[in-house]
Amino acid sequence: MGKPELLVTPKTVDHINELLNAGADAFVIGEQQFGLRLAGEFTVSEVQEATELIHAANKKVYVAVNALFHNDRLDALDNYLKEMQKIGVDALIFGDPAVLVAVRELGITIPLHWNPETTATNWFQANYWAERGAKRAVLARELSLDEIIEIKENSKLEIEVQVHGMTCMFQSKRKLLGNYFLYRGEAMEIENRKENKKMFLHDKERKNKYPIYEDLNGTHIFSPNDMCLIDELTEFFEAGIDSLKFDGVLQTEDYITTVTNIYRQAIDAYFDQGEDAYENVKEELLEKIEEIQPPLRPLDTGFIFKETVY
Repeated sequence: MGKPELLVTPKTVDHINELLNAGADAFVIGEQQFGLRLAGEFTVSEVQEATELIHAANKKVYVAVNALFHNDRLDALDNYLKEMQKIGVDALIFGDPAVLVAVRELGITIPLHWNPETTATNWFQANYWAERGAKRAVLARELSLDEIIEIKENSKLEIEVQVHGMTCMFQSKRKLLGNYFLYRGEAMEIENRKENKKMFLHDKERKNKYPIYEDLNGTHIFSPNDMCLIDELTEFFEAGIDSLKFDGVLQTEDYITTVTNIYRQAIDAYFDQGEDAYENVKEELLEKIEEIQPPLRPLDTGFIFKETVY
């Protein structure tokens, strides 16, 4: 049983250097016209620069093409896939079958990671996409630990699970924020609103604040808490989960780097020194994350130990 991959989301090319030093194994990058809810925006030239940097460290780079594609974006998608082929990235993250069709028609040989967000919920789906060329399935964040393990036991491809960070609760192609402000007669620049970290939906009854932003793909609303499984990793290790993802969307570079290193310590403790070593250090690692956690972002374990309630 080998170590799981520690997958992270850099904000810039320079940030990648810090994350390599922090112990990251793989990186998700891209740009918003092709990928959803990315921590940073990487142009094609920056993808090339990042790939050279990451490959020099013998690590992997995955490019997100998991946007909801409408007809007017398909030509641009074809050109983008050709550029990724030239650069030689290690995988394409996709959810729309249009990407699969384009890859086949264009003769793209880059491995595919299937990520349809909330609908990756059983091993029949995972194996369906494995038979059509996917190397990995990125599971929905709404699954319990038991469901994740069952999928891993019965799937024919790699399994990726998010273990830390925000989770998206809602996406609409509509410009809900922009329309709201226009209704109020207020001018507002909407493009790439994720740089504004002070926009929330307030739920007074539950005393929750839900981060919200708009970009080229529409409106995105996130969970009020951050998932954190730093002290609950043993069963993921034992199950042989292939990739553990930390999603750093809306977080600072320093936070992403520090948390990446903390998960690196957890993985190395378990696999280099044994389960007891991880058990001895996991509470201390959790405390380190709690010390830097933004006050507006309480930590929880997501749906890992509870049923999804809609």
